[in-house]
Amino acid sequence: MQDLSGSNVLVVDDAEINLEILAAALDKDYEVRVASDGKSALEIIKEKAPDLVLLDILMPGMDGYEVCRRLKKNSNTRDIPVVFITGMNQVQSKTRGFELGAVDYITKPFDIHEVRARVKTHLTNTLAKKILENRTINLEEKVKERTRELWLTQEVTIECMASLAETRDPETGGHIKRTKEYVRILAEQLKCHPKFSDFLNDESIDLICKSAPLHDIGKVGVPDSILMSHKKLTPHEWGEMKKHTIYGRDALLAAGAQLGENSFLRFAGEIAYSHHEKWDGTGYPEGLRGEEIPISGRLMALADVYDALISKRIYKQPVSHAKAVEIIESDKGKHFDPNVVEAFLNLEDKFRTIALQFIDFDEERVGLKNPIESQ
Repeated sequence: MQDLSGSNVLVVDDAEINLEILAAALDKDYEVRVASDGKSALEIIKEKAPDLVLLDILMPGMDGYEVCRRLKKNSNTRDIPVVFITGMNQVQSKTRGFELGAVDYITKPFDIHEVRARVKTHLTNTLAKKILENRTINLEEKVKERTRELWLTQEVTIECMASLAETRDPETGGHIKRTKEYVRILAEQLKCHPKFSDFLNDESIDLICKSAPLHDIGKVGVPDSILMSHKKLTPHEWGEMKKHTIYGRDALLAAGAQLGENSFLRFAGEIAYSHHEKWDGTGYPEGLRGEEIPISGRLMALADVYDALISKRIYKQPVSHAKAVEIIESDKGKHFDPNVVEAFLNLEDKFRTIALQFIDFDEERVGLKNPIESQ
């Protein structure tokens, strides 16, 4: 049984006797306030909104219709239920009241028992509506909180896996942070491009960027003698190194399978497997060509190569930013998707900024300086 004792009812009527009768009939169960004209009623409502208004129609000055119209026009009062109490019993009068938003219509001379019953019904409905709205709000908050927890779980999972890769791969560290940001700005640049807009949206971009740090996780399966080698790899060793794309994909897809087909790890597996494919079909592990290569892999391919070029490695010195841009532009349509290269050329200064922000070695800083800054 719902408790209506705290409900607030406003009675509006220009006849004092009606106010007295209605107030006496209701004040044992509810808080009752009265107003003898429309203007006073609106002032009382502005001060404290009632849970229900019993409203006479024919009043001097502002009639009940106008009071109701103003209440329904105001976003703060439009949901207050209005019950007209009037001697006007013509159908068109009632119709006009309902059109203005009234919930009920009681004709004078009224029966007190009927008034009590109708007031109780409408207050019960109002209270039930408020309870439902509060439950909906609470449910929405719970859903939001659960969503935040899921996103945090994804981030922690990916960070843990990326940290594992970092312990085995001498080329990580700043590389993971930089490539993640490169991929993000490339994706943002391309999301309005007609060839990418169906795939790149805020959700997919976020997942791709979160997954980017796992692109080389398969290197944990490559022997140290190959992974840490300072020498040029033999054909056999190079074949073993290439398998990191397969190791990474298989591990990530196996983990993702436990989470279902829409697992956030699907992009991670896709990136790990395809980021060494080339636009002209000469890449590995499958020799995919053109748009056969997943978009996430195409973005990662350019980000990975740029970072490899401008970074110091145990087997090479870094090249300058300008040289890296030149190499990537020359590989447009060969190694890289032409559209991704165009996006990169529009973003090259941002690439330079990201590289400097997460730099690993001082030797890399010289090549990343803007030529104008070096003068």
